[in-house]
Amino acid sequence: MPFDIQRRTLLQAAAIGLGAVTLSSPHRLLAAEEKAGVKERGGAKESPKKEPTRFQVACMTLPYSQYPLARALSGIHGAGYKFVAWGTTHKEEGETKSVPVMPADGSPAKAKELGQKCRDLGLEPLMMFSGIYPEDPKAMEVFKSRILQAEAAGMPQVLTFGHTKGPNRKLWVERFKELGPIARDHGVLLVVKQHGETGEVTGEIVREVDDKNVQVNYDAGNVMDYTMGKVNPLEDIKTCAANIRSFCIKDHRLFPVNQDCGPGLGEIDHYRLLHNVAFTGLAMPLCCENISVPAVKPTTPEEIDANAKRSREFLELVIRGLHAA
Repeated sequence: MPFDIQRRTLLQAAAIGLGAVTLSSPHRLLAAEEKAGVKERGGAKESPKKEPTRFQVACMTLPYSQYPLARALSGIHGAGYKFVAWGTTHKEEGETKSVPVMPADGSPAKAKELGQKCRDLGLEPLMMFSGIYPEDPKAMEVFKSRILQAEAAGMPQVLTFGHTKGPNRKLWVERFKELGPIARDHGVLLVVKQHGETGEVTGEIVREVDDKNVQVNYDAGNVMDYTMGKVNPLEDIKTCAANIRSFCIKDHRLFPVNQDCGPGLGEIDHYRLLHNVAFTGLAMPLCCENISVPAVKPTTPEEIDANAKRSREFLELVIRGLHAA
């Protein structure tokens, strides 16, 4: 009897052990891989799905340029934004000329103060205009100042654009190669958008510079506007998508008027546009530069507030749709 019990026990233990081995090998390994986002298809392993892009929907102060900066910031906050971009001048009380949001020669301390003012209102500053073309004789001096201002303000990006015709393109590359390491040392990204050029051109320039702190800002409205619809932004964006780190959000339509306008009111499909960068795992500013309604000019700051809110809500719905698909 003792022998039979021991024999039965050994046989049961062996059966349990064999089952455990059978279960632990393929099933547990597959479960672990699926948990990590890896699946097996026909014997080949697929790469893990990329993380969704953390789109940061911001409004520029630019649409409020006919009003004081303080009114712009309060209006943007009231329209439900958590992020803001500075640009470029505002009509201030008691001033005969428009006043820059941040002068090119403004001190880092002044930029820090404005950055904190934005945060006190619940707005995180994401981007500022350089206010100068890369080919300008004073460009290097101004860019270096802007980089220091952006660092002091806790602002991640400085935006620029210009004209690449003639010898300018070569000059851009030379200057951005010098500016890239400076921007990196101060934790700032220089982004270049289209201003008569296409994303294909800006993408080529950025890849030639070959510095991770010099990247592309995509402006689909500018591409459609300057080419009069001859270049489709939905195709153009594919040529530089890997280098895009932010957007100047601007739509455009050719009918009933040839006019830049707010997102969703033009002829550009923002679902298809943003799909190209929807799963990068990066934080990516979407800065509303134009929020206007075609053929309808706002006459009060409250009307601009309403346009800002509509633009935010439209973009947030697009983002939800892209990430849910």
